[in-house]
Amino acid sequence: MTQTVLCGLGSWLPPTMVDNARIMTPAAAAFVRRRLGIAQRHRVTPGSATVHMATQSGQRALASAGIPGVDALILATTTPDRLCPAGAPEVAARLGMTGVPAFDINAGCSGFMYACEVARGLIAGKSAETVLVIAAETTSAMVNPNDPDTAPIFGDGAGAVVLRVALPQEAPTFGPGVWGSDGTLADILAIPAGGANRRTPEATSDELFLHLRGSEVLRNAVRRMSDAVREAVNAAGWSVEEVDVLIAHQANAAISHAVAAALDFPSERMPSNIETVGNTAAASIPLLLADAAADGTLKPGQRAVLVSFGSGLSWAATTCVWPEHVAPHTT
Repeated sequence: MTQTVLCGLGSWLPPTMVDNARIMTPAAAAFVRRRLGIAQRHRVTPGSATVHMATQSGQRALASAGIPGVDALILATTTPDRLCPAGAPEVAARLGMTGVPAFDINAGCSGFMYACEVARGLIAGKSAETVLVIAAETTSAMVNPNDPDTAPIFGDGAGAVVLRVALPQEAPTFGPGVWGSDGTLADILAIPAGGANRRTPEATSDELFLHLRGSEVLRNAVRRMSDAVREAVNAAGWSVEEVDVLIAHQANAAISHAVAAALDFPSERMPSNIETVGNTAAASIPLLLADAAADGTLKPGQRAVLVSFGSGLSWAATTCVWPEHVAPHTT
């Protein structure tokens, strides 16, 4: 089977930063910092949204890989600039790659992991030798700024990786992938209106914003992510104890701590950037990868596990041996 190597990594965050004190009372700000681990988040400015951020992070990933273009482009996002068309072809055109196959994937906060699985399939099936996977989210557009349950949590940003065919005798980056979904719980994390079934809200514009049932999300996130980690390491022939770094979706600090406890995994080996970026949905894992690679938390040869959970419900995990010679281009 044709194997895959990660050879490029990039990220981009909007320059505007919003701290807790700007959007909530002092008491709420303290609670969000203590319980959710979030002190600030980035926000796009008018005229800048998902396609712009995707292009910026894609440029950086291509520069990191040292290549001008790829054979295919996948954009993972829950927050497209428009319902139609998909944003990926526009991103490809802005990157000077008009003509390459480009498409969007919406798997909530698991979107990046899903997109990487699809990219690996394209490479294994010899439909492409190089694939640019981008995750970009303008989450500020999907939350009601007056909703204390969602507005403080989410931030805007984008991250990207370049995946390519592994050369002969070159160690692949990724091990077996684990992914799944449970549509019976779709309503616990959803935007009720705006789609084909309910094109306009029936009662209030609030139905165009994200609604979540927090306790149910937390419970399912912890169970699904911890189970997916166990499945991935077992499939790779590892044990959880042999994992050097756990790269978990940055939903909130409470979920991350609960996953660490469920796996009996040392929290100091779970890097986090949620304090400064918030929950960036599908962009969460590539942004964290870029930070961890840049600060030396991720070192060549280390065993890592990537795991995510999101709306759908959806989840995904994979083992990873961090490659050499990947210098991330960040903000």
